Amino acid sequence: MMRLLVAAVGKLKQGPERQLCAAYLERAEAAGRGLGFGPVAQIELSESRQQTAESRKAAEAASLLEKIPTGETLICLDPKGKTLSSEAFAQQLADWRDGGATGAAFVIGGADGLGLPILEKADLTLSLGKMTLPHGLARIVLAEQLYRAITILAGHPYHRG
Repeated sequence: MMRLLVAAVGKLKQGPERQLCAAYLERAEAAGRGLGFGPVAQIELSESRQQTAESRKAAEAASLLEKIPTGETLICLDPKGKTLSSEAFAQQLADWRDGGATGAAFVIGGADGLGLPILEKADLTLSLGKMTLPHGLARIVLAEQLYRAITILAGHPYHRG
């Protein structure tokens, strides 16, 4: 089984954003069990209180790296990253799984983005698109795309792209 982890700086408030993100991650876990994916988990870290953007990014990167299990395939979400179609994203997950990866950690930074200490360790730097998204919405989009990727691999009709 290949674990899937979403690790994010910042906490979703109680309400619709938190519920929607959790619903997609729960669906991904349920659908992924028979395909070799799971468990699906998330970690939320507090934003750094450092004075400058660079020091905040460095502190948040260090905190994220401490929480991610050693050996995980590391995917950093960053506006400068690679864009993938949903089908290509699904294939990438399958390739990691089939290649023996025990886990994939998807990392979303704070308001200032991710620091170099974590970006330099990334196996893939991924962009959700050129538009700027609020961090909560980016987490929801990522959670939905994880679910969509698993349904694509399962041949489920959810994805009709």
